[in-house]
Amino acid sequence: MKKKNPRVDEFIRKGGKWQAAFKEMRSILLETPLTEDFKWRGPCYTVENANVVAIQGFKDYCAVMFFKGALLKDPKGILVQLSESTQSIRQVRFTDARQITPLRSVLKAYVQLAIQVEKSGLKVQRRKTSEYAVAEEFQAKLDAMPALKKAFEALTPGRQRAYLLHFSGAKQ
Repeated sequence: MKKKNPRVDEFIRKGGKWQAAFKEMRSILLETPLTEDFKWRGPCYTVENANVVAIQGFKDYCAVMFFKGALLKDPKGILVQLSESTQSIRQVRFTDARQITPLRSVLKAYVQLAIQVEKSGLKVQRRKTSEYAVAEEFQAKLDAMPALKKAFEALTPGRQRAYLLHFSGAKQ
């Protein structure tokens, strides 16, 4: 039996309506070569200190999240992209713990693929910041305010993308 992380025990104890689902997901993941850890306030499973899979709970569903899910083959069509802007992560979502057991062997196979992807060193090809649309209003401000443009260009590419996505998103 693999060593269980006591912080994951606590996470599951406080799992509310997802407690049974979390237990089932954990039991599947503990049968794989992954190491159980606790990161970002939730269970995270690693291989050679690299994040491979996490367990998540949300209001309407719980999920097994694959960090490099975009690189996995998905013959069963169960991987979900979180949003249009999500480039790497994919989830398998559940609304009831009883949905997990029939997918046990499929989930283990996907985990094995995810481990192979991680060990192979494959990387998700991310879009460059220059490929993102710049909202007209923001572009006008950048053009009118050199200090703003300089500050924006000093941000990391990830921060720049976050702002561009926020500014171009639908507003009420």
